Amino acid sequence: MGSVPDGWWRDRRGAAERLIARLPSLPYAVVAVVEGQARSAAGVEGVTVRAAAGSGDDEIVRVAEEWAPGADVVVVTADRGLRARLPSGVVAEGPRWLLDQLTP
Repeated sequence: MGSVPDGWWRDRRGAAERLIARLPSLPYAVVAVVEGQARSAAGVEGVTVRAAAGSGDDEIVRVAEEWAPGADVVVVTADRGLRARLPSGVVAEGPRWLLDQLTP
């Protein structure tokens, strides 16, 4: 969410819900990890929402580990530290990649 300066920091839950609402258009299985004030964000059909009990990065790594064996997994993040923690074989893409996927 932070890649677009649209005021998301004032309403993190709303920003997460707006992004999640756009994700069903992707031709992939999608898991959205939410944390902090966005933890209560509502999901939509076609998107699995995982609320991180603690660190969102830790939950993203857990999800990647669950999916990585035998699946093509892409994690969207600009965080270099998180990228370094991902399991072998998991592809990391930046937020621009995701936004380009969502643009008709």
